[in-house]
Amino acid sequence: MTTEVYYRVVMNTEEQYSVWPSYRDLPDGWCEEGVTGSKDDCLDRIKLIWTDLRPKSLRDQLSH
Repeated sequence: MTTEVYYRVVMNTEEQYSVWPSYRDLPDGWCEEGVTGSKDDCLDRIKLIWTDLRPKSLRDQLSH
């Protein structure tokens, strides 16, 4: 019997995304983005929403 692991899409304060197992506590500085599911589902979500890979601080700096 295999146990299916669910994942969640998480984001840090620099608006960088990652996939995190749903059974583990989030590390400091990370919050849930809102999508939970298979690893592939979460990676698909990240691919859709994370179009600018630069950290938020760099994007903010360059916009001035």
